[in-house]
Amino acid sequence: MRVLLVGVGGVGTAVTRIAARRTFFEAMIVADFDPARAEAAVAHLDDPRFLAERVDAGDEAAVAALLRRHSCDVLVNATDPRFVMPLFRAARAAGATYVDMAMSLSRPHAEHPYRECGVKLGDEQFAEADAWAKDGALALVGMGVEPGLSDVFARYAADELFDEIEEIGVRDGANLTVDGYDFAPSFSIWTTIEECLNPPVVYEADRGWFTTEPFSEPEVFDFPEGIGPVECVNVEHEEVLLVPRWVDARRVTFKYGLGEEFISTLKTLHLLGLDRTEPVTVPGPDGPVRVSPRDVVAACLPDPATLGERMRGKTCAGTWVRGVKDGAPREVYLYHVVDNAWSMAEYGSQAVVWQTAVNPVVALELLAGGAWSGAGVLGPEAFPARPFLDLLTAYGSPWGLREQ
Repeated sequence: MRVLLVGVGGVGTAVTRIAARRTFFEAMIVADFDPARAEAAVAHLDDPRFLAERVDAGDEAAVAALLRRHSCDVLVNATDPRFVMPLFRAARAAGATYVDMAMSLSRPHAEHPYRECGVKLGDEQFAEADAWAKDGALALVGMGVEPGLSDVFARYAADELFDEIEEIGVRDGANLTVDGYDFAPSFSIWTTIEECLNPPVVYEADRGWFTTEPFSEPEVFDFPEGIGPVECVNVEHEEVLLVPRWVDARRVTFKYGLGEEFISTLKTLHLLGLDRTEPVTVPGPDGPVRVSPRDVVAACLPDPATLGERMRGKTCAGTWVRGVKDGAPREVYLYHVVDNAWSMAEYGSQAVVWQTAVNPVVALELLAGGAWSGAGVLGPEAFPARPFLDLLTAYGSPWGLREQ
């Protein structure tokens, strides 16, 4: 297998460090708009299988040409969601398998944003599913940790733990702190703003997909391995759009443990219009310039990839499932916890980006070995869960199951 990795931020860098310990691939081309980032990631590894390149993720022709020049079988998208569609189309143009960790962007309903869906996450990609399937090509979408591992957990629960499922709820929480910062998100603030301020989507079998107010339906969820109780709220996320396509459940939700201070900061950004992506004109030393307010916010905050040495605590991603097994009610929480001290000591990557990055590498190994295969635009739920969970454990990062 020959892989083109596009995007060498925190997650992309962690992908290279995890993959370097595996033997399933022949080469990994590490590409970024900033060639220095790609070169630094490759230099850190001292592994001849890795090669640095420069590419603009928004330039479909350039990405397709890079795939062809290096005879790559797979494109892994480790950029932010703005670049999903150009990279998705470039992979198909070059005849490569496509893998991402976040799906094409949503757009709220013009008239009833907190009741009805507009353009949903992934709609643009699923609109091309028939064409991918007809070509015998595969796009594996949403293959990070959330979405990704959380979806694998949903499939595992359906296959092995339940006869009927009432509700699947992804629940994400952490007790991470960052020394020296009052506000320092551990993941891309661009993506965090997108998912937290858009109308959250809920799925119900008798109603389909619908939306609610941001930060709605607060609940306290008790997370394992010492993290403890965290208040979680509804947030827009891909699992709600993916799980019902392959797993039979009466209700699907996603709730994120954000905390009151984090929610207050996001609301303030929204109130001031600083969450907007449309450029505004501001004065500059050489005259007016056009800039996105959200990009300014991102530029003012520390790069999450650089926070590892200052971070303390653990992060937990997991899937809570309620239903019936052998005629009796059952409720479980399938989860994956990463301690920042461990991920920094073992890989030099902070916990949140490492936890995201390990899952596409596991998926690539399953695709390379034939344990996973398919055609079309498919989510993680479309594949058998057991091979993935077994291999994740073999990577030295076991998952857990708690009866509720």
